[in-house]
This record gives sequence, structure tokens and C-alpha cells, in this order.
Amino acid sequence: MCTNFTATRNGPWVQAHFGIDLPEQDYPVEAYPGFLAPIVVQSHASARMASGLARFGLIPAWAKDDKISRHTYNARAETVSEKPSYRSAWRQRRYAIALVDHFFEPNYASGKAQRWKIELASQEPLPQPFGIASLWDTWIHPATGERVTSFTMLTVNADAHPVMQQFHKAEDEKRTPVVLAPNQYAQWLSATPEEAMQMMHCHAMPALHSQACPKQ
Repeated sequence: MCTNFTATRNGPWVQAHFGIDLPEQDYPVEAYPGFLAPIVVQSHASARMASGLARFGLIPAWAKDDKISRHTYNARAETVSEKPSYRSAWRQRRYAIALVDHFFEPNYASGKAQRWKIELASQEPLPQPFGIASLWDTWIHPATGERVTSFTMLTVNADAHPVMQQFHKAEDEKRTPVVLAPNQYAQWLSATPEEAMQMMHCHAMPALHSQACPKQ
């Protein structure tokens, strides 16, 4: 699960990995469902990449309103091709990459939820952004005609992941967003549904580091 993350503002990193600029519009330091954050998408016709702001929490084209986004910020890889909220975007190959500095998960080791930050283990020497495999869609607001782009992060089982297995309550299934290695970015954006599904695991993810956030 991932309900909260820090979207990157590292323009040079985005240029180095995708050859494009971050959106010029401002966006929140931390993203929660319903908030705007930058994603990268690619045209299947021209192979051109672009970065834009999208709402965290996918709103399928058939939705009557945007309230569904409160429940669609994460999509289970095991069922994403079948669930009504995601299957159209999946079949249309609307793959995206969310641009993240770090994300947050609750750790219950003390008996109470404590916020922990997850980032790349490699700092090179400064903290490095990374990309999370995502899915995007567009929705037209029925009252205003506004065109809304939104996205969801893909998640997989993390029972065996050395870092991500420690989060959430003991009785809950352990999940992790699919963190892509840089050499997977182009592959993900241009994948067929079959190729994309083969990437839905945590074995190839870059090493992660986690630490408790200071109590406020």
C-alpha cells in the first residue's frame, strides 16, 4: 500500500532519465489521494514521452463523480486486468511512472502506528528519486466538462521483501508499490499487457532503505 508520498522536484534527474522537463505548474510537497503529482507517460504511436500532473487515485472514464479516487490510489497487480476501475486503462496500455523522492508506510512494531519513510538505499551521494509503476486514465467531469487525468500505483505482495514486509498491522497482507529500476523505465512505458504483467513482482526492485520519521 502507498497512500502518501513525496513527489520529486529534481528536474536534472528527470532530464537525465527521461529527457523531459517536470511540469511547470506547482504541486504539493506531499501527495495524498486526490492531490496532484507528476507522472511520465509515453505515446504508443510516436514513442514521445511527456510529464504532466495527475490526480493520485484513478478515476475511470465511466465514474459518475470523483469520489471513487479515495479507493483507487493503489491497484493490486494480481487483479488489475480484471477490476472494472482499471481494466480499460490496462488493456489500452496506459502505463505511467510516478516520480517519487520517497513514500511513507505505518510501522506497528511499538504497538501503535508510526510513520516510516522509504527511499532508495543507494544515495549516490545525495538521495535519489525513483519511479513507481503506475496506470493512468482520463475522466470528464459531467458538470463542468473538465478533463481530469488521474493515476494509481501498482502493488504486489511483499511478504518476502526485506524492507516492505515490516509495515502495516500483523494481520494485514504485506504489499509494496512496484519500484522500477532505471533500466526498466522505457520497458514499462512501452510494454504490452503481457510484458507489463511479467514486471509485476518485487524481485527486480532496487534496494530500499527505511527509517522512522521524527514524531511531531
